[in-house]
Amino acid sequence: MIYQLTKTSYGTRFQQNVWKEITKIPFGSVRTYKEIACLIGSPQSSRAVANACAKNPYPIIIPCHRVIRSDGSIGGYSGSGGINKKKQLLNFEIGYEKY
Repeated sequence: MIYQLTKTSYGTRFQQNVWKEITKIPFGSVRTYKEIACLIGSPQSSRAVANACAKNPYPIIIPCHRVIRSDGSIGGYSGSGGINKKKQLLNFEIGYEKY
């Protein structure tokens, strides 16, 4: 089902590839925008990955809150509640107040 969501008519092929890769991040784990870029074969596209996260049509189902900056900071979150919600989700999944 998640694959079908990432294959909607919404978004570019690049965005769909990013969203599909994000669905592979396990609960309680994070990846960086750079890691996602490398995993989809576009290592110079970290910013484009961040932009794809911002356009995510299903922020909880496609867990873009699990994608952070390379320096370990949390980055942005376009889902309802913004950065505070991203912090809450990450802290809930990881189990302690890291973010």
